[in-house]
Amino acid sequence: MLMKASEVAVLLDQEESTVIRWIKKDKLPAVLVRDSYRVNRVDLLEWATEHGVKVPPELFAAAQAGLTFPALSEALEAGGVHCGVPGNDKLSVLRSVVNLLKLPPQMDPEFLLQVLLAREALGTTAIGDGIAIPHVRNPILLQNKPAPAISLCFLANPVDFGALDGLPVRILFMLTSPTVKVHLHLLSRLAYALHDAQFRATLNLACDPAGILEAARHFELNLRK
Repeated sequence: MLMKASEVAVLLDQEESTVIRWIKKDKLPAVLVRDSYRVNRVDLLEWATEHGVKVPPELFAAAQAGLTFPALSEALEAGGVHCGVPGNDKLSVLRSVVNLLKLPPQMDPEFLLQVLLAREALGTTAIGDGIAIPHVRNPILLQNKPAPAISLCFLANPVDFGALDGLPVRILFMLTSPTVKVHLHLLSRLAYALHDAQFRATLNLACDPAGILEAARHFELNLRK
């Protein structure tokens, strides 16, 4: 669904002029339709995630009644919280992360690594404050994977991902999903959670799998209120 710049502005509680500036100067993807900019919801979510712009959780709610999506805590539990992931540069870190993923037999880890590196070549996937979410413009879709997953990796050594704020990456989230809809749901939930003070504080404390899962559950409970 395409949205007008004015609709994006209302949704994100911004001035329309700010949205136009994002389009012209900050590479928010948009198309011109009869001299008016239109923004795709998928592009908006991915761009906002990359640029640290807070989006409302309902932006990517299920398009059809009856669809169910995994909770953030469920996806984190499925993917695991990994401490001390080795690597001294982007290549070695991403290789380590790929090796941690529970990939189906038909998925070539080396091919997946090359896809991730190709995405990084287009621009950093670091979103600031030492966090990166690789592949946000290239969802990793695993057709035979039993459950969507978010693998949370705490790096053994901070690594330069070319973040706009200049900070090296120390925390990395990797999403794997069976469908694009599920990928977008998880990405939107994660993006919103990263603006939650308690969830961010828990991430900043230490690599504490139990504490992080509990913080994710607490975030989701507050989201339902």
